[in-house]
Amino acid sequence: MSQAPVIPQATRRRHDREIVALAVPAFGALVAEPLFVLADSAIVGHLGTAQLAGLGVASALLTTAVSIFVFLAYATTAAVARRVGSGDLQAAIRQGMDGIWLALLLGAAVIALVLPLTQGIVDAFGASATAAPYAATYLRISSLGIPAMLVVLAATGVLRGLQDTRTPLYVAVAGFVANAGLNAGLVYGAGLGIAGSAWGTVIAQCAMAAVYLAVVVRGARRHGASLRPDAAGIRASAQAGLPLLVRTLSLRAILMIATAVAARMGDADVAAHQIVLSLWSLLAFALDAIAIAGQAIIGRCLGADDATGAREACRRMVQWGIATGVGLGLLVVAARPLFLPLFTSDPAVKETALAALLIVALSQPISGVVFVLDGVLMGAGDGPYLAGAMVVTLAVFTPVALLVPALGGGLTALWAAMTLMMAVRLLTLWLRARSGRWVVTGATR
Repeated sequence: MSQAPVIPQATRRRHDREIVALAVPAFGALVAEPLFVLADSAIVGHLGTAQLAGLGVASALLTTAVSIFVFLAYATTAAVARRVGSGDLQAAIRQGMDGIWLALLLGAAVIALVLPLTQGIVDAFGASATAAPYAATYLRISSLGIPAMLVVLAATGVLRGLQDTRTPLYVAVAGFVANAGLNAGLVYGAGLGIAGSAWGTVIAQCAMAAVYLAVVVRGARRHGASLRPDAAGIRASAQAGLPLLVRTLSLRAILMIATAVAARMGDADVAAHQIVLSLWSLLAFALDAIAIAGQAIIGRCLGADDATGAREACRRMVQWGIATGVGLGLLVVAARPLFLPLFTSDPAVKETALAALLIVALSQPISGVVFVLDGVLMGAGDGPYLAGAMVVTLAVFTPVALLVPALGGGLTALWAAMTLMMAVRLLTLWLRARSGRWVVTGATR
């Protein structure tokens, strides 16, 4: 991106078709994932407040644990896409199998850690005496599905790298339907209570993993790729994923610090923060879908030794990010009065959230470019830079956020700090994109 020549119209149209073909199904799959927790909450909520509170604690722990390993999808997408671009589908699927074997190993390690420590983890999270037993039950059972969840992440990365985002959409939707049906049947039909909800989720996740494995194994047999674990390949997958793990942990730390700061401001502020954060996360799905398209397209271009195509795709996706960000920002501004009553009837919470949502709306064009460039650099396998940039962002954000309550600032000031955080990310990612150092061609980086 050091130079910005005009992209021919035919090339723009080709990029647009590719972006839409990859991003739209990816967005559907991303939205389907949180529906698992939503369905569990709707079903368990009718059992009682203590059960719902227990589910809230356990699902938060599980979501955090699994999100830490999202690098399994990101790193696998980039590595597989490069091999696809080079024309070596056998090596691409072999690379994907290394990611899946790594997911199984990590899943087994998490189970070995969580099962004996379940009660202690729940207690450390601050669950009440009435909710803790239900949280422990749900966490203990659901942890058995973590290997399947991680396999789903890695296999999703394989298919994205193969330029296929439709299959993950179909699997996610089918998994959601199966999860809802199993939960209802086991919780009420079989009378298993919250344990039935946990078992339903485990079964649904295992079924999703089985479908993904069937798809990948079929592809491996078609192209003659080995299915056996390869120590060197698994180690390479772990090394590629480690910087992305650092990036993810830094981002999670930023979100946790923001929530902790909001909690110091009072009940109305923290309630409003939860509403704003929920919408911010939903908007992130739309922007992340473009980033996923970026991972797949950039990886393929670089694998095909097409540096010019990679730069052109990057520029076009940045334009998509800006346009999408502007559109989402306008939507937030227009929908604020309609959105807030869905979550609260408290006038104080509404007033607090209303101002913070305006900050979120104004920051969406920045977020659009950040998500796109994040995806571009992931697709290029530029994980070490992404890790360093996010650590720098965390270092800038932390003191600013902690000063907000000390200086008497409210939730609007906190979300201004969140916008500063996104601006720092924009600066670091733009500098890298502009330098062109991410453009490293070849089947491997």
